[in-house]
Amino acid sequence: MAVLTIRDALNQALREELIRDENVFIMGEEVAEYDGAYKVTRGLWKEFGDKRVVDSPITELGFAGLGVGAAMAGLRPVIEFMTWNFSILAADQIINHAAKMLYMSGGEFNVPIVFRGPNGSAYQVSSQHSQALEAMYANFPGLKVVMPSTAADAKGLLKSAIRDDNPVIFMEQETMYGMKGEVPEDEDFTIPLGVADVKREGTDCTIIARSFTVPQALQAAEKIREEFDVSVEVIDPRTIKPLDIDTIIASVKKTNRVVIAEESHSFASVGAEISHQIMENAFDYLDAPVKRVSTAEAPNPYARNLELAALPSVEKIIAAVKEVCYL
Repeated sequence: MAVLTIRDALNQALREELIRDENVFIMGEEVAEYDGAYKVTRGLWKEFGDKRVVDSPITELGFAGLGVGAAMAGLRPVIEFMTWNFSILAADQIINHAAKMLYMSGGEFNVPIVFRGPNGSAYQVSSQHSQALEAMYANFPGLKVVMPSTAADAKGLLKSAIRDDNPVIFMEQETMYGMKGEVPEDEDFTIPLGVADVKREGTDCTIIARSFTVPQALQAAEKIREEFDVSVEVIDPRTIKPLDIDTIIASVKKTNRVVIAEESHSFASVGAEISHQIMENAFDYLDAPVKRVSTAEAPNPYARNLELAALPSVEKIIAAVKEVCYL
């Protein structure tokens, strides 16, 4: 096992896939000579050249569309958005073309494309650069949505996404790029899409978390064990769509209590969908209502104290677990 940051794990995955398949190429703003806004593509332009690592103009709709066309022609583009907030400018190409082409062509055209970049909040980048957009993209049939929380997951899931024959929305988190973890050194290491991971086993309560909130949930679980001797299970879906609901339901049936922690706003969120599926499939196993911890229903603030107040936190997750466990 190697110890890598999430940034370096993503970089390693990209490099290995560029070597493995000559149809893979990367395109986005500043991905080449500048090594990427967050240095995820560091060194790749020097190694693979202009045709494999392509700097684009500041025109998200244009280079997303170019990627969709290239995928239809048999290539495997990896399109980087400097932030998923900018993907809104390319939504027509992602939603109306990439997501629908296989269906509308009667199976004639696959669109094996990955759209990737940081999603959600960062440090004081304010309202227009802090949105968590996974629920929006998960709502459209034809798109797969992936949100890794560890270095190993980042590498294994990105390699699987690049090899997938469908369009994949791959959402990273800017504040997590520097987090370190063990990563298998095997170049064939992949993690299948649509499989959740039990990050911590427990018997008294289940926390379902993703991306930014997974390390928070793990910290909360340990503090609750120390203070209240309550055993908390932490589940990371990893892939939002398709969602591994079977793993979630199995945990709910074991612990009988659920907290869902997510960075997005609560209304019409992925957490709301998970809660709905728990109601349909495991209602009789619940000993308390499902509790959700989400970002405040307001544009994300710039001021750091207000930003922290708006976002999920370890303390908020602990309070939710105490509520469902009647502590």
